[in-house]
Amino acid sequence: MLLELFRWLSTDIQGFNVFNYISLRAVLAVITSLLISFCFGGWFIKKLGEHSLGQYIRNDGPEGHLVKSGTPTMGGGLILISIIISTLLWADLSNSYVWLLLIVTTSFGLIGLIDDISKIQKKKGDGITAIQKIILQSVVGMGVACYLFFTAGTPQETELLIPFFKNLSLPLGGLAFIVLSYLVVVGSSNAVNLTDGLDGLAIMPAVMVISALGIFAYVEGNTIFANYLSIPYIEGAGELTIFCAALAGAGLGFLWFNAYPAEVFMGDLGSLSIGAAMGTLAVIVRQEIILMIMAGIFVMETFSVVIQVSYFRYTKKMFGKGRRIFLMAPLHHHYEKKGWKETQVVVRFWIITMMLVLIGLASLKIR
Repeated sequence: MLLELFRWLSTDIQGFNVFNYISLRAVLAVITSLLISFCFGGWFIKKLGEHSLGQYIRNDGPEGHLVKSGTPTMGGGLILISIIISTLLWADLSNSYVWLLLIVTTSFGLIGLIDDISKIQKKKGDGITAIQKIILQSVVGMGVACYLFFTAGTPQETELLIPFFKNLSLPLGGLAFIVLSYLVVVGSSNAVNLTDGLDGLAIMPAVMVISALGIFAYVEGNTIFANYLSIPYIEGAGELTIFCAALAGAGLGFLWFNAYPAEVFMGDLGSLSIGAAMGTLAVIVRQEIILMIMAGIFVMETFSVVIQVSYFRYTKKMFGKGRRIFLMAPLHHHYEKKGWKETQVVVRFWIITMMLVLIGLASLKIR
């Protein structure tokens, strides 16, 4: 009886294997990663607490955050485990893009793990130095950029696609493509890392952006949709929808425990890996500009830090005393200082991201 039921579930009325459908496997990937997060999340957090893997809060941050000190960190490990298992179960493992994303996500996760462990050992909010971190990120980022350029099958796979214009793209030479791809991957990784400062602030926008990139991957991997929408057809890109679905499910499952007041933080283990996956996805589907739009919150957070530090150093050199533009950087702390509650900042940034993601998706049709 069970065998007959499985056969019925595995075939449609024409006898084709329904698991060939990307849409079905994407749904199953979401469900799988969600279930893994829900079933093992509590146990995972308990183990982090038992091993005293708690977060150390910087003394120069908002005073109200000091109460979060000791909250279990490295919860990004739960996200990674959920993504990897779900992707391996439902994705086509003969697809090189799938393996590239798994390798990139795991590699940046290991960099984040090293940083998180360093913070715990030093018992303060600073882990490995910025130089050490950027060197490790650069090794992986340059590897990704070079791999994508030298394995590109068509010129379209190395062109910069201009959104909102039909059939408009800029040809990129090898150096330009590699530099741009490197900046997108490493920049996205650090942008999510900088944004991850409030309960639930980084994970939900990341889920929304990556889900949208999954839609781009799905249509660009389908010749009919790609031709209809006048976007590049990228062979094999559709399979990335499974990875995006797995990450979305893992992210939502993590948010269950990371929502205010957070029971666990993702740590650099989670933020660096998720950001790198986001950047790599955008490069593969040739949507770097759209990523800048949809991930506007991450971009603003990053630029707020760059502007704050640059202006402080400039004024210190010119006037002998550093001055600040924002009350505190990154940007979410500025609004906290202005009197916004943490939950207000988080939800309002979510709403902004939702609007930006919709603008990005609209570019598929507005051409």
